[in-house]
Amino acid sequence: MKARTVEYFIKEAVSSLRHNGLMSFASISTVALSLLILGLFLIMVLNLNQIASSIESKVEITVYLQDDLSDYEQRQIGTQITKISGVTEVIYVGKEEALKRFRERLGEQQSLLNALGDTNPLPNSFEVKVDMPEKVKLVASALSKMKGVENAKFGQEVIEKLFSLTRMIRLFGLVLIIFLALAALFIISNTIRITVFARRKEIGIMKYVGATNWFIRWPFLIEGMILGFGGALISVILIVKIYGLLIQQVTESLTFLPLIPQYPFLTRISMFLLVTGTAIGALGSTISLRRFMKV
Repeated sequence: MKARTVEYFIKEAVSSLRHNGLMSFASISTVALSLLILGLFLIMVLNLNQIASSIESKVEITVYLQDDLSDYEQRQIGTQITKISGVTEVIYVGKEEALKRFRERLGEQQSLLNALGDTNPLPNSFEVKVDMPEKVKLVASALSKMKGVENAKFGQEVIEKLFSLTRMIRLFGLVLIIFLALAALFIISNTIRITVFARRKEIGIMKYVGATNWFIRWPFLIEGMILGFGGALISVILIVKIYGLLIQQVTESLTFLPLIPQYPFLTRISMFLLVTGTAIGALGSTISLRRFMKV
């Protein structure tokens, strides 16, 4: 394709955008809103996955021992735990150490322990770490069946709730994005349709003098791509600013939350949205031309 021909296509597309300013604005706004919501949902879901994975990787199993065990029996249990496949670390926590940790967690609410007097109700225990998060549930089940073990607990409920929340957000976001994408396609295709209808006589003359179908289609296709790209660019700018503010707030007040760093995360999200927006614009043009342009 010659440079002069490409220049002609672009000029025609830009001219059409000017003549249909209101519809062009509506198209760009709809694409921007659709992709903004898509981008925010992507960021939310990916960060929830990151947080869940981070928590899951730090999950440890607490093995509570029966009170009537001797020191030798407790050591034997510890030795048996180390031999279980997947176990990487076993730490013994005595009753006194457990009570000390509990007091530290209570902070200023020490009065809650006053009623106990000198009694220590906490059991001896082992803290067990495994090499892979997927093995936690299996190892915990094996530990709970060992002789001398009262029970074995870990934070699986928290992980399952996080992943359940992620799945629900992903499903809701998918439905919403499909709806908004269809709205964007409808508006863009109608924008192109108005242009085609307004230039129907000119198109007829071009066909009469031998212009090919693609020569006629290209300006409309470029127009749709400009509309889609413009909307995507607006959504990218907003997402970068919103995520930047979020990272700043989290860094200042919630440093323990393992959010995904801005770069190259935002670069990948931005590229995805720009490509998606341009594709929506091109598809909208194609739909309009197929339905309303008899060339």
